[in-house]
Amino acid sequence: MAKKILMVLTSHVELGNTGHKTGFWVEEFAAPYYAFIDAGAEVTLASVKGGQPPIDPNSAAPDAATDATKRFDNDSAAQTLMANTKALGDVNASDFDAVFYPGGHGPLWDLVDNTDSISLIEDFIKTEKPVAAVCHASAVFLNAKNSDGSALVAGKKVTGFSNSEEAAVQLTDIVPLLVEDELIKKGGDYQKTDDWGVLALVDGLLITGQNPASSELAAQKLLTQLG
Repeated sequence: MAKKILMVLTSHVELGNTGHKTGFWVEEFAAPYYAFIDAGAEVTLASVKGGQPPIDPNSAAPDAATDATKRFDNDSAAQTLMANTKALGDVNASDFDAVFYPGGHGPLWDLVDNTDSISLIEDFIKTEKPVAAVCHASAVFLNAKNSDGSALVAGKKVTGFSNSEEAAVQLTDIVPLLVEDELIKKGGDYQKTDDWGVLALVDGLLITGQNPASSELAAQKLLTQLG
């Protein structure tokens, strides 16, 4: 039986009050998506509002291109899937073996406090299924709880976009929260490597990657969890 993996994307497009656009980061979707597809998994895409999620324009720029993003650019089937994501409120954890959240700045606005997303993550955990996120999307775990009411990330090794990386892209004062700070506040054992280096951590059912470069490794760790 092919493993069924749900990927959840942001629907948020405005980068604070800067007048610039945000959304999901293409590499953080494409690298995991192809890792999953190439491993024979069935992938379903969902987003907060359903339909076409916004792509962060910076992630579609030539200097952000990777083999995976180029493959996505030429993959009409994947683009059709992306244009027709399911609405987050219409998906159930019981239909999938795992969930993966790609980052980009968008999730900081519409996935951290999203009750559908929090319930979904908690349902995966309750049923002993792995949950994974990369970069800014590690923030989707901040308000999720274990069945005993404790914070999901408390005492767990976690990573996500670091304060120094946020400073490097000059958005520290624009974003609604800093992923590193908030994971630590929730009791997470936050770890990081050099800016833009590769780091993905597994602690129980929780898998997190630090930044775009870590997205494929996070996906591979999720596939390993699924056996």
